[in-house]
Amino acid sequence: MDDDHDTRTTPLEHVRWGIIGCGDVTEVKSGPAFALLPGSSLTAVMRRDAAKARDYAERHGVPRWTGDADEILLAADVDAVYVATPPSSHAEYVLRAAAAGKPVYVEKPMAASAAEAEAMVAACASAGVPLYVAYYRRALPRFELVRERIAAGAIGEPRLVALDLHVPPPASPGHVGWRWDRSVAGGGMVMDLGSHALDLLDHWLGPIDTVHALHATRLAWSSVEDQVVAAFGFASGVQGTAMWGFNGVASRDTMTVFGSEGSVSVPLLTEGPVIVEGSAGAREERVVPHPAHVQEPLIATIVAELLGRGPACPSTGASALRTQRILDRLVAREDGGSPARS
Repeated sequence: MDDDHDTRTTPLEHVRWGIIGCGDVTEVKSGPAFALLPGSSLTAVMRRDAAKARDYAERHGVPRWTGDADEILLAADVDAVYVATPPSSHAEYVLRAAAAGKPVYVEKPMAASAAEAEAMVAACASAGVPLYVAYYRRALPRFELVRERIAAGAIGEPRLVALDLHVPPPASPGHVGWRWDRSVAGGGMVMDLGSHALDLLDHWLGPIDTVHALHATRLAWSSVEDQVVAAFGFASGVQGTAMWGFNGVASRDTMTVFGSEGSVSVPLLTEGPVIVEGSAGAREERVVPHPAHVQEPLIATIVAELLGRGPACPSTGASALRTQRILDRLVAREDGGSPARS
């Protein structure tokens, strides 16, 4: 058994889910999937604002709602817990779910820091319950096509990765949301959006083991890095560069893996085709639509694993911990890179 899947529970006959934090991400991306998948149902939802929890339950046909997390964590009719709160509370709820002996699926980024993520992995391992993390791009058909083409040798030997993600900042600094709050997000937008690319690369090419980063905060009102430039290396020998910008007017979204015989590219967040360019001018361009509920393919693997019916979920606490450690190095300046501010 590999290190990413070292915890198994006795298979369930049916997975009854409870959600802690039924906010925006659960409206379309994830929440409906729990009730749509065979062998799975959504029993209860929790939000600190009980009126909003009730509204969610009524609109989504959920039998029970609450403003108290214990009514999810300790409920006899909840077999597994989905933690969909901001990162600052992920560790607390995952540790409490582990103490209750329940499998847990937690939103990404996994935690506010690698230290918290390590505690989460340890607690779930000690309790003998699996920990899954919502890096759902690992299971989306569009990105799986990229992984399959790389694995099949369509670009030869992978050698270089280039990431370029620029997202304009909010029009009104007064309404920036928790992703710009270091105390809640753990490090700003690069923790939230940058994590997707880093985790996908871990899935496609194996672990990243070296990172060097430069940071800047250009927006006068920002308290977190809004620009990060990084160079990184994989244990396999592949090298990469990344530019993340959240402070300008331009929008850019490209993710390319270059190999000895070609390249494969795909946008990370926006719509666009997978483009594979091989030797002798060969070119493949494929449009692969996302499903209506983008987390459904990953949740399907979790449900199948909990039912003892399918292959293991590709996004676990162990794999997400590797990504969290890289994120820490990007935002904590562990390599001595000098921050800049305009």
